[in-house]
Amino acid sequence: MEVIVFLPILFFSIILHEFAHGLAAYRLGDDTAYLSGRLTLNPLHHIDPIGTLAVPAFCWLLGMPLFGWAKPVPINPLRLPSPHRDMGKVAFAGPAVNLLLAAVCVLVMKILLLAHTAFAPHTLEQIFVFLQYGMFINIFLAVFNLIPIPPLDGGRIVTALLPIRAAIKYDGFFGRYGMYVVLALILTGAVKYLLLPPTMLLVGIFSKFLM
Repeated sequence: MEVIVFLPILFFSIILHEFAHGLAAYRLGDDTAYLSGRLTLNPLHHIDPIGTLAVPAFCWLLGMPLFGWAKPVPINPLRLPSPHRDMGKVAFAGPAVNLLLAAVCVLVMKILLLAHTAFAPHTLEQIFVFLQYGMFINIFLAVFNLIPIPPLDGGRIVTALLPIRAAIKYDGFFGRYGMYVVLALILTGAVKYLLLPPTMLLVGIFSKFLM
């Protein structure tokens, strides 16, 4: 039953994550995603066979927290005003949207708590379960994507913050091996132990708003 609730939320969240990257780049002057038809919320344009389908299924089978990713939106750094710095802004847009979605889930839960008499207890409980999953999944996605290893967003953010020479070396090394490191973390289950502590810390912080 859990997977029936988890998967739609995960799917929706990772699509908005990628859409946010494209929108941020578009606002900064790069219309590559728009011209490629990727500046859209149509899920068919964002499905990645591995990140959207295989990885969530793998995590579910192993009892790991469900997460994944959509097909990365195309971005041309050379069309950004300041490619080095602006790529960091574009990268941060994805996790920022996930945290915003988590905040929206908490806000809706708070409103429901204040107006709980308007709903049947069973209905209210089901809505709360859905929103709690939404909060957790989006926080977990944000934390996962902020791992400072390219090609994850955190790696792009670190690269943008480093001086040019250091950024080239950093991106050069992880550009070659980063995905292998990320896959190793996933396949060994180490990602769960790496990400759950900061995820639960943020869940606790967000949940305080409900008290």
